Amino acid sequence: MNAKTLKYDVPAGIVVFLVALPLCLGIALASGAPMFSGIISGIIGGIVVGMLSGSHTSVSGPAAGLAAVVLASITKLGAFDILLVAILIAGVLQLGMGLFRAGFIANYIPSNVIKGLLAAIGILLILKQIPHAIGYDSNFVEDTSFVQANGENTFSAILNAFNAITPGALVITLLSMLVLVYWDKTPMKKIKLLPAPLFVVVLGVLLNMAFNSFFPALQILPAHLVDIPAVDTGNLGAYLQLPDLTHLANPDVWTVAVTIAIVASLETLLNVEAVDKLDPHKRETPPNRELMAQGVGNICAGLLGGLPLTSVIVRSSVNIQNDNRTKASAVLHGVLLLASVVLLAPALNLIPLSALAAILIVTGYKLAKIALFRDMYNKGWSQFIPFAITVLAIVFTDLLSGVLIGLAASLFFLMRSNFRTPFSMEQYRLHIGDVIKMELPNQVSFLNKATIKTALWDIPANSKVLIDASNADYIDEDVLETLQDYRVAAAERNVRLNVVGLREKYQHHDSLEFVPALDKETRDNLHPDEILQLLRDGNQRFREGRFTTKYYHHQVEATAGGQHPMAVIVNCIDSRTSPEIIFDAGLGDLLTIRIAGNVVNREIIGSLEIAHKLGAKLIVVKGHSSCGAVGLALANEAANSVGSITGKIRRAVEDCGCGAHAPKNAPADAKAMLDQVARRNVENSLADIIGGSAFLREKITRGEMGLVGAFHDIATSTVHFGELVLPSDFERYRREHANLAA
Repeated sequence: MNAKTLKYDVPAGIVVFLVALPLCLGIALASGAPMFSGIISGIIGGIVVGMLSGSHTSVSGPAAGLAAVVLASITKLGAFDILLVAILIAGVLQLGMGLFRAGFIANYIPSNVIKGLLAAIGILLILKQIPHAIGYDSNFVEDTSFVQANGENTFSAILNAFNAITPGALVITLLSMLVLVYWDKTPMKKIKLLPAPLFVVVLGVLLNMAFNSFFPALQILPAHLVDIPAVDTGNLGAYLQLPDLTHLANPDVWTVAVTIAIVASLETLLNVEAVDKLDPHKRETPPNRELMAQGVGNICAGLLGGLPLTSVIVRSSVNIQNDNRTKASAVLHGVLLLASVVLLAPALNLIPLSALAAILIVTGYKLAKIALFRDMYNKGWSQFIPFAITVLAIVFTDLLSGVLIGLAASLFFLMRSNFRTPFSMEQYRLHIGDVIKMELPNQVSFLNKATIKTALWDIPANSKVLIDASNADYIDEDVLETLQDYRVAAAERNVRLNVVGLREKYQHHDSLEFVPALDKETRDNLHPDEILQLLRDGNQRFREGRFTTKYYHHQVEATAGGQHPMAVIVNCIDSRTSPEIIFDAGLGDLLTIRIAGNVVNREIIGSLEIAHKLGAKLIVVKGHSSCGAVGLALANEAANSVGSITGKIRRAVEDCGCGAHAPKNAPADAKAMLDQVARRNVENSLADIIGGSAFLREKITRGEMGLVGAFHDIATSTVHFGELVLPSDFERYRREHANLAA
């Protein structure tokens, strides 16, 4: 807390206080408890819990969600002072829960349920405040249950409200909402110490005073104003009640205490998760510290005559939306509640409830914007349906019941997803043929057994299957037995099976019946066009991030006795263009010749001839975008040496008309010029190979060797291949080679 943050926290604290005051009184009334018990809890929630809490945004106080519990408990126990014993015990239990780190529960509340909670509170604020906005104040301000304490429900209260409209209240509501909506478009927004809600409250008081003096028909009666009971400041102790500790051993007291501790803790954990989502600075509330702070708060409430308290979503939302920066705003709201009892009651009793209703309606709109529903819908049914169920359940029941229903819906979709898709299946083509890969997730339970078994037994005979358990930290014994049974079934159906990644603790060993390494028989059965397609497929996997698992250790063992490469790549030395990676190739698949600018000379041709003798059936000359060697050639560096690399590339520069005396139709863009020269340079290298090796021409003519040019666009990771060079192309390439040599 410092001067820089106080200019935000003071106005926010004042607005939270103005909203909290009628809430505290209303909840006490709905709970069947003494009126000042709500104020006492509000003071404790602000000052005590506010100072102990680790949250910068959460505001604590008496909660509407506990009103029904308190009312039933007073009836069951017979007196409010006996209930205070239960609240005291509940506080001790909460303190213990925090010390034993029970706050971890907050981490397991799904995001769709939290967002559903926020949206539902927003909708409830709008629906519940409509009657107060038009002057129908038959229920307390923060009643969030569908069935209200006065016998009405959310919708019947709205319908009845339209039969009892207070014109003055409606005028104040409409003007207040206009101010709140358009405040940021006025110069007033620059005054940090005067937030829009505070201005609205003052405006409501002044308008009602004007109605009383000049427009009696619009006068707002005291029943529609904040109502703080008169206090005898000389005898404040009379308003405090002490717990009757003689009932400490009463089993009913302990039953109520456990109920309050559980409900209050769950509501608190839900609320701090929700307000952390709303926090624009994305600060995280320590849940265990929050439980301990709430425990101390409820111990104080039990000792001083207050209602049980929790972190409260409405007050916290108002706090955040008024741009608070630290928990000083929550503490200040508690201090103001204390001052209101002693000093401020006459002034506060002038505030129309309709002005506060306008603040809460706008707060509700910000919590339940249409964009939130659209965003959740776009995330798919598994996210949207639990979100929607949470919203509807909270609106038509109460906060805690609704959240539990939402959690059940979310859990159903989680189990459904886990049951239906407990693994990923992918089929891809390698040089050894099609491989079907099943990758198991982190957790594989008995619920997944049926789906995994069906998927495995549906695999056709004579397939190659890879089951990868590398990511699985837990595999249920039922699933392990299924995998073991499939080893037998696979052998009978001539399915070659690899099972890899099993943890030693399962006492099941990996087994390999095929290795994705190129053997001589497989390589000899491949044709140049098939190899070209394999390279295309590998590049597609690289672009999509679907790399095949290489198991290099096994490939090293398989290739230790000899190599059987299928292709040779003439590639630039550029560090971004490694062929083995961009073609998703394994050890032994490719021979790679790397030379700057992928130019061809006698030594390169000799290496290509040796590559064929080693078994390679395809030559790929691969240029690439943004080539440094081509850039140097364009800059005419080292071009005076005929045998230099840049000298060879200069031939492509001149062919493209991209030199110093470039014609008007040459590319104007530097990158386009660079890429055009790089593509032409590939063609020149193909010509050098055809014109420079009778041996390779003969092999291409017989179909024993393929030759193709390629261009690698680094920005998109795509390799664009040309057509395989045919014998009919030889004459053209030899002429080009002769021209180049000349």
